Amino acid sequence: MAKADITIQGRAYSVACAPGQEARLVALSKQLDSRVGQISSAVGDIGDDRLLLIAALALLDELDAARQGHAASISPDLDRASQALGDAATRIEALAARIEADK
Repeated sequence: MAKADITIQGRAYSVACAPGQEARLVALSKQLDSRVGQISSAVGDIGDDRLLLIAALALLDELDAARQGHAASISPDLDRASQALGDAATRIEALAARIEADK
């Protein structure tokens, strides 16, 4: 198991990760540290636990919004694909019925 050394709000942490993922974890931790710093500036001193809780909730909110946006953007494509498959199935069934009738 590999480890990455990260810093959040001036505190150093050593975090276990999959081999080869150290650099990604360090980059993500820098993004988290930046977000925590922004929130800390906005809300003041509320304690590390609450600060990290707010940061986690903010990130999860963004992730949820991105997922919903992605789902909404592909929904028309799924509807068209579903309609096309339904149409193709109908034509195939009609052709099969004609072939059976000609026998």
